[in-house]
Amino acid sequence: MPLLHWTIDLPAGYRRDDVLAFHARDTQAVAEQITATGLRKGIVHGGLAVLLDVEFSDTQAICRAGIDGDETAGMRGQLHGALLNILGLRIDPAPFAQLAASDVLLAPLVLRSPGLRIVQSASPFEALTWAIIGQQINLSFAISLRRTFIEQGGRRHSSGLWCYPEAADVAQLNIDDLTSRKFSRAKAETVLRLAQLVDGGQLSLELPASGEVEAISQALLAVKGIGPWTVNYALLRGYGYADCSLHGDVAIRAALQKLLGEESKPDMARTEQWLRQYRPHRTMLAAHLWASLHASA
Repeated sequence: MPLLHWTIDLPAGYRRDDVLAFHARDTQAVAEQITATGLRKGIVHGGLAVLLDVEFSDTQAICRAGIDGDETAGMRGQLHGALLNILGLRIDPAPFAQLAASDVLLAPLVLRSPGLRIVQSASPFEALTWAIIGQQINLSFAISLRRTFIEQGGRRHSSGLWCYPEAADVAQLNIDDLTSRKFSRAKAETVLRLAQLVDGGQLSLELPASGEVEAISQALLAVKGIGPWTVNYALLRGYGYADCSLHGDVAIRAALQKLLGEESKPDMARTEQWLRQYRPHRTMLAAHLWASLHASA
């Protein structure tokens, strides 16, 4: 089994526990495992089962990728990108912290969670499918559906860990595979539609070299069952885009209500307008608003 190695320097104040907590959401550890020194995550990449194994030191992440098959051209760079995603190293939190330092509302949020980062899914396809799976249901049920989805569409690495599927694998599933396991028909249809479009080449999830997201946002919105919230969540968790507006997120609206000290949650239109003043740093703003809901009084 080919084994690739990386050493990634971690920034000062790196919040390792946040990264571990994100990847520990599924307590059954089907595709992610928290270890004594780091984490392990299984993904399917280029049709091959891959185990990403990360060990943390105080200043570095020592990373390995165990591949069930032969390394392919460009694979090292792509897996390195996946590692940056799952370690939350795509978006530098410093520019938002500098902006917030002089803002009477936001400065206390940043002081409570200095160095907060956005931890991502390993790939845009994982972020998109997770967003679809989690629409309008509670977190524990969403995690249960995700686990089913991985076991049905993914592959098992030789280590025993399951690997999150690629579009090509999901495209081979049929509607009954998912609806028989508690997926709603609409949710199952959207997941399969997305996978089939990506696998068939009608929809590309690759960002242009410019990093502009408008074209891919419009392409995703054209897919039946995918709306603005799903697109923004995917931009955040899948691409590490720094200016996602999460005005459709109920938790963001609840956090804004708490921040403003109001009696009711602002509606989506007002939330969108309020968030707009912090462009192009709305992703980090969302991270701090989410964190504020869990902060001690």
